[in-house]
Amino acid sequence: MRSAKDFFRPLALGAPEPVREIPFKPSRMIHFFDPSNAKMAAKVPDMAKKCDVLLGNLEDAIQADNKLAAREGLVKIAKEVDFGNCQLWTRVNSLDSPWCLDDLTTLVTEIGNELDVIMVPKVEGPWDIHYVDRLLAQLEARAGIKEPILVHALLETALGVANVEEICAASPRMQGLSLGPADLAASRRMKTTRVGGGHPGYIVRADPDPDNPDAPRATAQQDLWHYTMARMVDACAANGILPYYGPFGDIKDTVACEDQFRNAFLMGCVGAWSLHPVQIDIARKVFSPPVDEVLWAKRVIEEMGDGTGAVMIDGKMQDDATVKQCRVMVELARMLSENDPDLKEAYGF
Repeated sequence: MRSAKDFFRPLALGAPEPVREIPFKPSRMIHFFDPSNAKMAAKVPDMAKKCDVLLGNLEDAIQADNKLAAREGLVKIAKEVDFGNCQLWTRVNSLDSPWCLDDLTTLVTEIGNELDVIMVPKVEGPWDIHYVDRLLAQLEARAGIKEPILVHALLETALGVANVEEICAASPRMQGLSLGPADLAASRRMKTTRVGGGHPGYIVRADPDPDNPDAPRATAQQDLWHYTMARMVDACAANGILPYYGPFGDIKDTVACEDQFRNAFLMGCVGAWSLHPVQIDIARKVFSPPVDEVLWAKRVIEEMGDGTGAVMIDGKMQDDATVKQCRVMVELARMLSENDPDLKEAYGF
């Protein structure tokens, strides 16, 4: 077993020191773009002004014939575009693909100082992270990278879910996890062809009325992803990294998209993927704490003083546990308002 003393030592001579705490930067939306698409690439500078994260996608949704063009396109974009406060991420091809090694080698050695996070798809266990961890350290050392590039794992296989705690703890580079519902559904043999969201067949039904057994019985649609999302959030929180909801595939159904994003926000996720510009504003809205709740939380913190004991505010008991909840809300609001004058004014900072 590797000694805990060695956990924060570089895995290659000349590689940067591993981080000891994952920076919590605004990442309400991870907006995907195809670097091989010239029209989409041309929009990146403007998109960087409104997104927390832009992700150059090299994996799924990029045809095999375009893999090289996507990789080269991302290198060009990273060198030419000023991303400002927007983070630049990439999703490389899966570790079992013929493109992954060249993805990592090219991106780290050519634009490693511009990349914040590398998303690794279909991670099934800590062994996948260990491989990427060592390889990145070697490439960082070769390229003289100043800060370690962080790793974000995609949770999209049954084995990955079974090993989620070990994945989160596998490396100091681990930045977070995203739920990948489509691949996970296939891995589990789930009977749905939807990309995220609910399913009209996944319901609970009220008991029959004893006095009228043939009367209609109320039903409620359930969330197929509740268990996985809850387990992912717990594993991330336990290891000091960040959980994200993944894609919502029905672009036209903005109402259900907002509902799914809000479920994830309430459960502890810090952001979600956006696959179309219309989803950017949904994610910005949902993953920014509601103004009324922030104002209430600020009031509770103020009246609680040192955070001990208990007080009654508008007929509601507040104690040390509730003040901790309020601090989560206020700290997130304060961070998001640093680069958003409208939020800063609304939150009263």
